[in-house]
Amino acid sequence: MNWFPIAMLGYTFLAIVFILDKLIVTKSVSKPVVYTFYSTIIMFEVLLVWPFVGFGMLSGIDWLWAVISGVAFGLALWTFYKAIKKGETSHISPFNGAFITIFIYIIAQAFLKESLTAVQVVGMIILIFASLLLSFEKTRGHHGWHTGFLWAILSALFFAISHTTAKYLYINYDFGVALVWSKSTVGLVGLVTLFFPSVRAVFKKKKKQAKTVAKRYAGLIVFADKFLSIIANLLIQYAMAIGSVTLVGAMSGLQFVLMFVFIFLLTKFLPKVFKEYFTKNELIVQTIAIVLVALGSALFVL
Repeated sequence: MNWFPIAMLGYTFLAIVFILDKLIVTKSVSKPVVYTFYSTIIMFEVLLVWPFVGFGMLSGIDWLWAVISGVAFGLALWTFYKAIKKGETSHISPFNGAFITIFIYIIAQAFLKESLTAVQVVGMIILIFASLLLSFEKTRGHHGWHTGFLWAILSALFFAISHTTAKYLYINYDFGVALVWSKSTVGLVGLVTLFFPSVRAVFKKKKKQAKTVAKRYAGLIVFADKFLSIIANLLIQYAMAIGSVTLVGAMSGLQFVLMFVFIFLLTKFLPKVFKEYFTKNELIVQTIAIVLVALGSALFVL
């Protein structure tokens, strides 16, 4: 089976997830650590799949790699939510994606001995450049660099560690077995967040009448976000299992193009639901980046 269309579909869903994440973190759930709790504790449900993969187990040190993969993924989400809390997701997310690709390439070469063709390397470099173009930020609140980008770099490192260690498990075990243990352990981060008073407080809060759409339908939005997130990550993880983890990671450039298009349309037609600031120069840069993403992605399948 070809990994490319699977990755494309996964990143399409993930583009929607990242927009919902921003909406939730800024308008529904105010603290990133609280949203991290919701996003990670639910991953224990992956254990429900265990009987369907024959109660498969790992062996020896591979349990450690599964825990590292899961915990790194949870920490990646936590630091990513902190990043988008401080900046616009249409800029933070591509920047995060570019560094994920860079870190995956470095770690996969050292840890998995993964190699790419010259054409694929060129495609990866083009996608990294396109992602960085998409990350250039100019908003009314701030211009250019801010601490959100530092959190995005740290998040990218955690994502890269999670993806490469998961790929190691996919190589050595059936996909279902590796998926269960590398993703259910994400829930461990959810347990850690319970030490934060703001997380424990969510169990004590009384319901109040919501004043905004995001708050009024917070439960529905979070459910839709988590459902799409599970589907998206399942598709992307499977693409990584049957293809190159570096190339699938680099395909995130497609996600950011779609995300930019969705955000632009929401800003134009539904600004009360979701709105970001765009300048004319920024739109030109984004258009160039979209063309580069199309070119870079094409090189992966030549």
